[in-house]
Amino acid sequence: METPLHPGTLEPGVERWRELKGCGARALPRPSRKRRGAVRKRAFALFINSRQVPKVGSTSPQELGRPNVHWECCGQQFEKVEDIHKHVANEHMPEVIQQTEAIFKMFAQNNKLTTVPDSSDHNVVSPQHSGTKKEFDISKWLPDTSHINFDELTCVAGEVLLYYSYCDIEEPQLICTWQKALCHQLHLTGKVRISKEGINGTVGGCKRATEQYIEAMLSHPQFQAMSAEDFKRSAGGSHCFQDLRVGVYKEVVPMGIDPVKISYKDAGIHLTPEEFHRKLEALYNNTQIRKDTILLDCRNFYESKIGNFQHCIAPNIRKFSYFPDYIDTNLECFKDKQVLMYCTGGIRCERGSAYLRSKAVCKEVYQLKGGIHKYLEQFPSGFYRGKLFVFDNRYAIFANDDIISECSYCGVPWDEYRLCSTSYCCQLVLSCVQCRKKGLLACCTVCQEKESSTTETHSGRPRKEECECTEKRVRIPVMLPH
Repeated sequence: METPLHPGTLEPGVERWRELKGCGARALPRPSRKRRGAVRKRAFALFINSRQVPKVGSTSPQELGRPNVHWECCGQQFEKVEDIHKHVANEHMPEVIQQTEAIFKMFAQNNKLTTVPDSSDHNVVSPQHSGTKKEFDISKWLPDTSHINFDELTCVAGEVLLYYSYCDIEEPQLICTWQKALCHQLHLTGKVRISKEGINGTVGGCKRATEQYIEAMLSHPQFQAMSAEDFKRSAGGSHCFQDLRVGVYKEVVPMGIDPVKISYKDAGIHLTPEEFHRKLEALYNNTQIRKDTILLDCRNFYESKIGNFQHCIAPNIRKFSYFPDYIDTNLECFKDKQVLMYCTGGIRCERGSAYLRSKAVCKEVYQLKGGIHKYLEQFPSGFYRGKLFVFDNRYAIFANDDIISECSYCGVPWDEYRLCSTSYCCQLVLSCVQCRKKGLLACCTVCQEKESSTTETHSGRPRKEECECTEKRVRIPVMLPH
């Protein structure tokens, strides 16, 4: 447990600055005590603000400490401002210091630290770019929700957003801290991955909250290249996710290859849904084009199993990190072919197409901009058959009435996934209503036998990424001759 910091105490961030200054790398300028204290106080205040929640019935909380607001953190509710301050000082100072360091590091990378006036001034001057000073107020990254009724941000019915943006982010930890505060303020749940190559997120909440989220994203200077069209929407809400997970990673989507080696900047040619649809029409109506073209599904096997484009090649892989090996194993099949790639929202195709293009064997590589999600918005009765798999508690959203998969036990048409009933397995199961009634709820006979033969409880054990039966799967399948 971190002890509260008192005036004159050197916080861990200062010690870190001394370490950096003493290392062999370029010396970083040490911030003054006044500047250091002002930024730390602002980081502390931002953390407090991110936990502020209006009480039910309250519509316009204007400032901290008013009786119509409270604070929620670590499963606890705090009615007094001094109590939440004590809690944060005792439990969350590492996060506050981390944000403080992130701000200073951003400045130091440009070897310039401009003056932060005092703790009452929330403006922080950013590093100079192109000879001009650019100012931003960290608090302005969070929307003003004082005019929004509490119920409008916490209702059950809402929507789920899916989005990504490949862009160079110098300080991903700063964006991570902002995203956490933003989602907490808007009562959003979901998953957001941030790295130096961009951001990848899916969040759920009330429509008023998701609208505020989109506005905040588009107004942030880091994501000026994004537009409202980059956010895919579907019916849902905060209940579609267990919780909120925001973190910094090496890749915004885990392909297992350093983004420096295979960059999104080398991606294939983007096709709009209309252009992709015309390509598919030509593919289905012309035998020669079909012979010279590979329609490649970049998703995992359990995704393409319940929905895909007709005549596609769907790699039978468990996760996207296997995709590069799949390409290498089947490289000869792609020689002199036109490749049309697609995935759920488009993000996997960005670096997946870049990897395929790096092999220099294809005539051309195209990818569906916005993925299946955007295609279905414009062509709900197009060439996509079945459901669209999504990575949340819904598992899938309806695309059309076609059922292209079947029950794993009896073989009847079925496409509704459930988690394996064995408590320590996280595999998905296609088991129809009748088979469920018979107790056939596991992903395979191995799990089924384990569940029925033991009385041991596994509730405290973490779910495994794969069960023992998946070890029999071929990790990198060989593509059949096209």
